[in-house]
Amino acid sequence: MTQVDLSSEIGAALPFLRRYARALTGSQNSGDSYAAATLEAVLADRSMVQESSGAKAGLFKVFHGIWVTTGAPVVEEDEGPRAAAQQYLQRLTTNSREALLLHTIEEFTVSEVGEIMQIGEDEATQLINVARQEMADQVSGRVLIIEDEAIIAMDLESIVADLGHRVTGVARTRDGAVKLGNAEVPDLILADIQLADNSSGVDAVRDLLNDLGNRPVIFITAFPERLLTGERPEPAFLISKPYSEEQVRSAISQAMFFSSTETLKA
Repeated sequence: MTQVDLSSEIGAALPFLRRYARALTGSQNSGDSYAAATLEAVLADRSMVQESSGAKAGLFKVFHGIWVTTGAPVVEEDEGPRAAAQQYLQRLTTNSREALLLHTIEEFTVSEVGEIMQIGEDEATQLINVARQEMADQVSGRVLIIEDEAIIAMDLESIVADLGHRVTGVARTRDGAVKLGNAEVPDLILADIQLADNSSGVDAVRDLLNDLGNRPVIFITAFPERLLTGERPEPAFLISKPYSEEQVRSAISQAMFFSSTETLKA
């Protein structure tokens, strides 16, 4: 692979590394600091990426090395949802959350997860399964779905219910979402970007966060590039359509569990 090709592949993978880093740290600023440190390490020694099975896996492998070396810290809070999230995190099996995110949200194979985390496939599989169970046992709550496609909305409702959460309502428009959100405050919002009346799910979420305060949001969209720009606060949990059930299940468990995750703000 030429230096130009390597740089191009790293550039393409960077938005997803930043997404992963935000989910782990609970903060866009902290996540971006880790992503920047990863790039600095790669620039100092490109062999760390070149010797991996692929540039993206190599980039995440470098990140993971830095992450575990610094003790996998999250944003520290004394009280509120973030403090509660940190208490939950302390109970998780070491490395299980990282393995789950890598496999389900970032879509690395179990073999690639093992490569990134420098463990065997059997251990990677075990960590993923442990994380699923531990998170499912910890947190449940109310979920608002903002989705204009009826079949997708029904599918999301089913996934939410299977995880033990309760759907407060399904909105097809920006105004409908605001009305439902204020009628019963959700603990988590699942939102598409493009809604039925050509209104914006992003604007609906902004309205709700202004009214209700910060809370976790998962965007499910066919246009992820519209949000992974680095020009404004970005959602930690962004799933591309078409999605898999496992991706949605993992994102819901992660976002509900780690409710300090930053989302789009006005």
